[in-house]
Amino acid sequence: EVQLVESGGGLVQPGGSLRLSCAASGFTLGRYDMSWVRQAPGKGPEWVSNITSVGGTTYYADSVKGRFTISRDVAKNTLYLQMNSLKPEDTAVYYCKWNYYNIRGQGTQVTVSS
Repeated sequence: EVQLVESGGGLVQPGGSLRLSCAASGFTLGRYDMSWVRQAPGKGPEWVSNITSVGGTTYYADSVKGRFTISRDVAKNTLYLQMNSLKPEDTAVYYCKWNYYNIRGQGTQVTVSS
């Protein structure tokens, strides 16, 4: 059974950091392109970042470029999103996504507020 389980969200002050994790099961994460997407209250999904299966090339939305870093640990079959210099507008539910089958996890809430 394919499963994606996100964790690591929480409440953080502006300027703070969080590291999100996405544990994959049922498939080998490193063989596929993977993404992080987010959805803020009352808004549609927003793509945040991609990592390619071949070469691990990374891509970022302009809104997070220079602040967020996507990575993966093939041995742990886990995807990560390191988020630094967080802003209130980063508040959203964050999902990891298996692009090939457009499958995502249940999400983890990130709230940036003082």
